[in-house]
Amino acid sequence: MNWKRVALVCTGVLLAGYMVLALTAFNKPDEDQICQGVNIHLEEDIVDGFLTANDVQRILTLDHINPQGLSMTQVNLRLIEETLQAKELIDSVECYKGQDGRVCINICQRIPVIRVMNNRGENYYVDSHGKPMPGTDYPCNLIVATGDVSKPYAEKWLTPIANMVLRDPFWKSQIVQLNVLADGSIEMIPRVGDHVVYLGQPVDIEKKLNRLRKFYVHGLNVIGWNKYKRINVEFSNQIVCKRK
Repeated sequence: MNWKRVALVCTGVLLAGYMVLALTAFNKPDEDQICQGVNIHLEEDIVDGFLTANDVQRILTLDHINPQGLSMTQVNLRLIEETLQAKELIDSVECYKGQDGRVCINICQRIPVIRVMNNRGENYYVDSHGKPMPGTDYPCNLIVATGDVSKPYAEKWLTPIANMVLRDPFWKSQIVQLNVLADGSIEMIPRVGDHVVYLGQPVDIEKKLNRLRKFYVHGLNVIGWNKYKRINVEFSNQIVCKRK
């Protein structure tokens, strides 16, 4: 038996085990230390959410789950996550203890993509998944949906349109309002131009907007943006305009 090789192997195993234990001990927060506070990170998205770090801090205080001043052994990360997760404006939460003696909280908010102000007097926001959100006093520069809008209609038809528009800088700045008519068809109110765009039924919206964009670039940029009062892009391969 090659005792020298055996000794080298055993030494290597012991060193590896020591390094793992040392690194584990080094990376583990000191459970006896006092929590110095909370680091709150709100994930960014295509649209700003309604919450701020100060709002989250206020929730922690009002719900008596603020870990500041507690020892790390007393900090209940699961309770913090579950309490915050239950809030209407929060989508998901992740908490962990940092090496600096602070608790870190990462939050994904529910992101509003459209505001509904329908003909029944309802006023609410819809998130990126199509679910209604509570009203808020925060200013929010979103498309407003008016007219004959029900919650199922908003979830099935308006949410995909809003998500698509928000990903396109041109349409995000151009589309101000979507008005739903009694038959479920949609009119669009632009920011620039004194006209109404009739999109028809809420199908193939991306194709209709691409056709409208070409008309804007090659048509209205040449003849003027206030020449027509109504532009119809309902049908494929054609645009029908009505003069003022």
